[in-house]
Amino acid sequence: MEALNTYTAVKSLAEQMNERLAEMKMTKAEAAIRMNYSRAALSRYLNGKYESNATELEKKIAEFLEETGGVEGAAAQGNQAAGGIRRKTEYFESRDYVQTIGVCQMCQEQQGLGIIVGKSGFGKTHTLKSYAKLPRVAYIECDDTMACRDLVEAIEQELGIPRGYGGTTWSRVNRIREFFNTNEGYLLIIDEADKLISKYTQKKMEILRGIYDQSDVGIVIAGELKLEAEIKGSLARFANRMDFYYKLRGLTKQEVVDYLEGFEVDEAALGEFISRATNSQNGCFRLLDRTLNNVIRILKERGETKMTLKVLSEASNMMML
Repeated sequence: MEALNTYTAVKSLAEQMNERLAEMKMTKAEAAIRMNYSRAALSRYLNGKYESNATELEKKIAEFLEETGGVEGAAAQGNQAAGGIRRKTEYFESRDYVQTIGVCQMCQEQQGLGIIVGKSGFGKTHTLKSYAKLPRVAYIECDDTMACRDLVEAIEQELGIPRGYGGTTWSRVNRIREFFNTNEGYLLIIDEADKLISKYTQKKMEILRGIYDQSDVGIVIAGELKLEAEIKGSLARFANRMDFYYKLRGLTKQEVVDYLEGFEVDEAALGEFISRATNSQNGCFRLLDRTLNNVIRILKERGETKMTLKVLSEASNMMML
């Protein structure tokens, strides 16, 4: 810690952190998740607007700087990978990412009920899973085969409630309520929630509504676009409790350019990347990311760094477009 203390005599901890993030081409969101800390708190601190006791946060920042070599005299580690190709940004702060994280934060802080919907491939699940790395967040990914007891068991497992208690579905749901009322400040994220609803039953959604109504907990319900219509059409008691809403819009052209910043990309390849991310038929973040993964793999194998349309086409031969 002596090297860090010497360095902070010249520059504040916030200045060191801001400089280190710029060197690593890492966003505040990515750093916050890596530090297991609130993105909003880190952002306020780095912008000089943090009014709470910063002891714990400053300790996290100091540990981050030491781990990444972000102190005077330390070797820069950054985002540069072997072979001269930089690593991808793990958590890219697109408008969808920021808004999704924002809904989660508001629901957790205010014990609110939120809904997030978007097309498959827009990055919804990736963003929710990144937020779920923070303290007091329980993440459940649903599927079509889930029964009521399966949903309850998934929540129990995520919260660490022993399965040995058993009992009826009602008694188990009641224990979940007691857990949230005893351990305040939790957020429950239910992803792929559209798979819980069918024309035959909405019981699984009613379980979630019951947990929300009788617990001190925030809940985010997320799924594909049909989730919004299902809730508005057949789950009125759910719809009129919604505090926050966001519909993912997909990447913009400028966001694709920002995502690829630091890579050596020629104009033709950049145009194809933009098309794969933004075209109205099947463009999405997932397609952009899969393409980039394959391109990076090919370039590493060849010891090259420049992304061309030819390399991109070769990378596409192993993909279903």
